[in-house]
Amino acid sequence: MKKRFCAIFLCLLLLPGLARAEMKRYSASFLNLFNTVTMVVGCADSPEAFRAQAQDVHDRLEEYHQLYDIYESYEGVNNLKTINDMAGIAPVEVDRRIIDLLLFCRDMHEKTGGLVDVTMGSVLRLWHDARVYSIDYPEDAYLPDPAALSEAALHTGFDKLVIDEAASTVYLTDPLASLDVGAIGKGFAVEKICQELPEGLLLSVGGNIRATGDNPLTGENWTAGVQNPDDIYNSYLHVLRVDGVSIVTSGDYQRYFTVDGVRYGHIIDPRTLQPSGTWRAVCILCPDSGVADALSTALYLLPVEEGQSLLELFGAEALWIAQDGSQYFSPEFETYIQ
Repeated sequence: MKKRFCAIFLCLLLLPGLARAEMKRYSASFLNLFNTVTMVVGCADSPEAFRAQAQDVHDRLEEYHQLYDIYESYEGVNNLKTINDMAGIAPVEVDRRIIDLLLFCRDMHEKTGGLVDVTMGSVLRLWHDARVYSIDYPEDAYLPDPAALSEAALHTGFDKLVIDEAASTVYLTDPLASLDVGAIGKGFAVEKICQELPEGLLLSVGGNIRATGDNPLTGENWTAGVQNPDDIYNSYLHVLRVDGVSIVTSGDYQRYFTVDGVRYGHIIDPRTLQPSGTWRAVCILCPDSGVADALSTALYLLPVEEGQSLLELFGAEALWIAQDGSQYFSPEFETYIQ
């Protein structure tokens, strides 16, 4: 269920409009956050002023990146990797931002009927290793062993995760359990950051789009283009107004590998322990970026009717793109199309 790079790339667009002469539009990008491309777009009176804003965004996101990292350790930081390393050994005292994330993950796990499960690390590791190896050595591409997947699944579940808010500790009671917040951590971090930033910025963190207000140059909504999954570098399916919503997508065509001519995506269904092949992509519109991130995974694993029920629970909208290119819209999604 990891989505380090979103399956539909959302290109940032600027619509024509009346501009304030003293301000200009600037953008900055970073490659070292959440293992993906981060872009900050905004308006300022000078390059130096915007550079300071962009650096502030970077520094805030970097703190979350280090806290939510399951692969790397950082001096003086107890992060998710620390929790995984200490599974079955001892509770780990952590930053409140980890507690908040895991409480949110538990809540979304319940509300999505278990489809968003950050305790699936043991299963996801097997798929991750198979994907990396198969991409590097396609002639020896392989799938995880079904028996190994079934064994790994025995070490998942929120019953193995103990969160002690009073002590600010997290403990995995099973030594073979591990956390993987790839389906939700990035969106959660983006939402928290944007709630603290000044108005008028547009962020894209690996395709997780969130605006902190309208474009200061035009006084109009920022816009984002939803790329065509079959032509991701040259055409858009739609251009959306970022009007009080975050935009997050999941799909099958950016992070995948092939075995015997069959494509296997990176989003794993916890019910089957296998990649889902129902949709090419799902695009979510939701005021909260963390919720949108979770819903993009959950709806990717569901038929339209069941997905619509989840959307209504959160006041969100969605676009589903089927394998044959057919598109399905929730009732209000099209009102955001430019």
